[in-house]
Amino acid sequence: MPLFQNAVFHTTIANLRDLPADSEREIAFAGRSNAGKSSAINALANHTRLAFVSKTPGRTQHLNFFTLEAGKYFVDLPGYGYAKAPEEIRSQWEGLLAPYLRFRIPLVGLVLIMDSRHPLTDLDLQMLAWFAQTDKPIHILLAKADKLTRQEQALALRNVQAGLLEIGERCTVQLFSSLKKMGIAEAEAVLGGWLGIAKKNEVAPPVGLRTEKTARAKNRAAIGWSARTGAAKTAPNKKPPAKG
Repeated sequence: MPLFQNAVFHTTIANLRDLPADSEREIAFAGRSNAGKSSAINALANHTRLAFVSKTPGRTQHLNFFTLEAGKYFVDLPGYGYAKAPEEIRSQWEGLLAPYLRFRIPLVGLVLIMDSRHPLTDLDLQMLAWFAQTDKPIHILLAKADKLTRQEQALALRNVQAGLLEIGERCTVQLFSSLKKMGIAEAEAVLGGWLGIAKKNEVAPPVGLRTEKTARAKNRAAIGWSARTGAAKTAPNKKPPAKG
């Protein structure tokens, strides 16, 4: 059972003054436009359109909050690398995004989505170096890993791990595919730990139902050859036949 399957859309924030006041813990999702950020959120929440998936760069222009349970949120951030976005919108995003990532107290970590075929771009490295200063953990999802062969996946993972050595110990990475549901359990373990949400154990089916057949105990003293012969031995003797 998916850990975050009860996620629902909460609100869209365009102003820092409107951030949810009841929030206890939040995880932000960032990444280049079209890297697979919205698809990753949908896959983790077991939804098809919880976060809007678009081929248009910069479609997410605000902070979109999704409730996981009371006080726990996923936050979909504007994609960066949005060259087609108007300059005034870019300025608005930067004015909203930077203060949120730097000063938001309930924010417990950042999930950075990278296209596994083109990881560690200059903008990715800038985001990593900038957010690492907050001393909060970063978990990287190398998305669209299904587009690579197994050998290419292993190589991409090793290259990114090597590139993260200078970022710090609080940065982890894994392969991920929204299409093939690859890496869901691994990501759930990391993010669930950040949020303090534990995976619920499956409930075992009840036993001893009334419809369950129970074997009856056999009366061993009344069956079998020994029982019959024993009974014959203890039977009263018959009278001898009368003499003629």
